Amino acid sequence: MVDRQLEAPVICGKDDVDLLDHCDVHVVDPERVTAVRERLVSPAVGEQMANVFKVLADQSRCRLMAAIIEAGELCVCDLAATVAMNESNVSHHLRVLRANGLVRARRAGKMVFYSPDDAHIRLLLDITREHVEHGPEDLSGEAAGSGQRQPVTAPGQ
Repeated sequence: MVDRQLEAPVICGKDDVDLLDHCDVHVVDPERVTAVRERLVSPAVGEQMANVFKVLADQSRCRLMAAIIEAGELCVCDLAATVAMNESNVSHHLRVLRANGLVRARRAGKMVFYSPDDAHIRLLLDITREHVEHGPEDLSGEAAGSGQRQPVTAPGQ
């Protein structure tokens, strides 16, 4: 792929497809674009990130991950009872989660216990849950209907 150098702002017309999705006038800031490109994830990393979201795009797997994170470690039987699914279905989803590096398995006799592979998955799910539960914001950064600007904090603060 050829990396095209941006020398001056580029101004182009607007297509009237959707007023909210496009600027009326495009002015490209070459310095800003270059700075962002330098920090942008590579296509390979972007693909890996997308794969994590694809795996978590299933409601059952999200609930299983949430249960495992909440408990720290659960056996298949307890997971099935917790999320009200049959053990066969739970096992299928756990295989997908394990194959994608989101959970790890530990055998103890005849039982298999699952735990999060690392702390990153908890952070990802905590932030996603917070995003879903906080509600939409208006353009000023205020939560809809609150009249107050919502602070941005890292999980656990």
